[in-house]
Amino acid sequence: MSARIDRVAGAVNTWIVGDDEEVIVIDPGADEGAVLDRVGEREVVAVICTHGHREHAAAAALVADRDEAPVALHPADRLYWRELDSGDDPDIEMEDGGIFEVADVALEVIHAPGHSPGSVVLYCEELEAVFAGDAVAATGPVAYDGGFPDFPRQLSAIGEQLLTLPPQTRVLPGHGEELTIADAEKRFDSWVAAGPDQITAVE
Repeated sequence: MSARIDRVAGAVNTWIVGDDEEVIVIDPGADEGAVLDRVGEREVVAVICTHGHREHAAAAALVADRDEAPVALHPADRLYWRELDSGDDPDIEMEDGGIFEVADVALEVIHAPGHSPGSVVLYCEELEAVFAGDAVAATGPVAYDGGFPDFPRQLSAIGEQLLTLPPQTRVLPGHGEELTIADAEKRFDSWVAAGPDQITAVE
């Protein structure tokens, strides 16, 4: 297997999945220059936004335009996308169970709403990794704009969509350092007990 994962750390974590020839860019953030520098001469075959918040998706169209790649977003986050003044709607409306292929691996779309209505995570069985966006980070469920739009739903998504993955799976979040599914499972009860006010204070 030649596929690998690169990280561009900035205001958000941008993840680049692929080989020496082609890549998929996940959550390009707002700095297309830094992302494209890391991509180099490799072809961008798709840009995937785990959700539509500006901090994660602002540069999506610019990164995609270089190689005329499609942009993918869950349709439930289309209103956020339109706030970016990006003109056209995303090219691909992601659905739960959808598959993206790059190099010699596949990324499975798992709808994990709560942080936003259209939040998704992307599971790559071959690389034993899940790209979690803002569904969860090492500190717990990720807040948005100082609060949680739907904390119970976000917890449910973590429990039902993420904690059911193999325990050794790397969780690659939109912010901060990675963890594993096993780590998240150990911390989950404390996140539930803390509630949204306590976790927001940590954020």
